[in-house]
Amino acid sequence: MSIDKQQYLIQDEPFYQAQDDEVTLYEAAYQARLPVMVKGPTGCGKSRFIEHMAWKLGKPLVTVACNEDMTASDLVGRYLLDADGTRWLDGPLTIAARMGAICYLDEVVEARQDTTVVIHPLTDHRRTLPLDKKGEVIQAHPDFQLVISYNPGYQSLMKDLKQSTKQRFVAMDFDYASAEVEAGIVSKETGLSLDVAHKLVKIGETARNLKGHGLDEGISTRLLVYAASLMDKGVEPKAACRMALVRPITDDKDIRETLDHAIESVFA
Repeated sequence: MSIDKQQYLIQDEPFYQAQDDEVTLYEAAYQARLPVMVKGPTGCGKSRFIEHMAWKLGKPLVTVACNEDMTASDLVGRYLLDADGTRWLDGPLTIAARMGAICYLDEVVEARQDTTVVIHPLTDHRRTLPLDKKGEVIQAHPDFQLVISYNPGYQSLMKDLKQSTKQRFVAMDFDYASAEVEAGIVSKETGLSLDVAHKLVKIGETARNLKGHGLDEGISTRLLVYAASLMDKGVEPKAACRMALVRPITDDKDIRETLDHAIESVFA
């Protein structure tokens, strides 16, 4: 089956600001075709990093947003009925394995554990993908690499990766950037001045300090960019911050008041 790689190639460079040696480390992992796990809080740049690396390496990228309803068939493929009878339709994991793409399973912990088992043969010396329903075993293309991400902050007894899965990957930790770097990211993404971007980052840091004290997760870099985008469209700064930074992350009255006071102080 012929697969059009062009549609999976990233044409324009996704902006990514390196914080440490993660680019070099990932390049080494790709050269060895090691499966990679990227770990970190929501909206800290994990997906952008993988997009950037796929672009930098010139490799096609197949991304799957995992969810609790996802079945093994959603990943590998299924038979479909049409006017001529039945035909096999490859799933995204199968497509990536056939053409030699980077397959990125985003927030893999959201998928059912019986679903994630299907990736195991692709993450060891076999590099194979059995299609049980089709009676076929795919030998992964030499360029194929599997990457998964998840947020350890949400792990629980019911939602965590099994050790048998974790130990099939090399892992990279991600976190929110330093204030200086994060302000630069917000400014670069939106065109907002560095001075105002620093004010947004200050509010973000206030929320992150509340994590574990009423907040499950702090304000992400993604939400800071959203606030800056609203301001760029003419929304008053305090209103933009309430809309993008406070209302999405909590319904708790006291925490909202705390963050609203921080906004009033920063944009006094």
